[in-house]
Amino acid sequence: MEKVTIRVPASTSNLGPGFDCLGIALRIYNRVTVHRAKDRQRQEKIVEQATDLFFKRTKRRRFAFFCSAVEKIPRCRGLGSSATIRLGVLHGLNELCGRPLDRLSIFRLCAELEGHPDNAAPSSFGGFTVARGENVQRFDIFRLKFVLLIPDFEIRTSSARKILPAKIAVAAAAENIGNSSVITAAFAARNYENLRGAFVDHLHQPFRQKLIPILPRVIAAAERAGALGAFLSGSGSTICAVALRNPRRVAAAMQRAARSTATKIIVTTADNRGVQIPN
Repeated sequence: MEKVTIRVPASTSNLGPGFDCLGIALRIYNRVTVHRAKDRQRQEKIVEQATDLFFKRTKRRRFAFFCSAVEKIPRCRGLGSSATIRLGVLHGLNELCGRPLDRLSIFRLCAELEGHPDNAAPSSFGGFTVARGENVQRFDIFRLKFVLLIPDFEIRTSSARKILPAKIAVAAAAENIGNSSVITAAFAARNYENLRGAFVDHLHQPFRQKLIPILPRVIAAAERAGALGAFLSGSGSTICAVALRNPRRVAAAMQRAARSTATKIIVTTADNRGVQIPN
């Protein structure tokens, strides 16, 4: 095999209270193509890091290749774009090397590169995922619509993490545990009405609101329009609402609340397949 193209879904992570552990794969895709080359090609840093880790762990002989991507997922908007590129490179190299690693092992490499597993897990396995370290549980999602309000500015995860406090109150931590548990149970049971009120967070959203001042009013508008709830997608800047019905009404309410014509709206559904590799 000389060339392979890998399709990887976007993801929305944290889901409010599930900081660094909850995520959902979405039907927006990046396609990463890896093909052998005669001479070593200069690659983006994110590609080089994934390449170095892959060959180090597999102990396979390194070869020259070129990597390209068709990107439909906006960068630095909290939709897991970096995880999709890393997964695309890792799976592409794995295919060209005869599949020395299974999907779980590649997920673990990606999570190591990312520094957290909440995007790598849903993009790898699809559906709703709960990731704890190297362990992942996943559940298929049906019927739900995801309304994404994507502002016209980027937020880098590293910057968004720097503003988080070192400590929070016990009561706030306890509420987050309860809310993330309710979210997990609702997805596991497919009883999505139980998601109402469960996306409230005290670990990161109140502090990241400084970077995204429209966050509280967009969330409130989505819920008034009938959404089950809304939250900051990853570290932002995207705001994601979850709805069982009338997603266009929710989208219109969110856009009005944003008070900006520069925001973009995408209405999509969950991807239950994860990384797709050609046969």
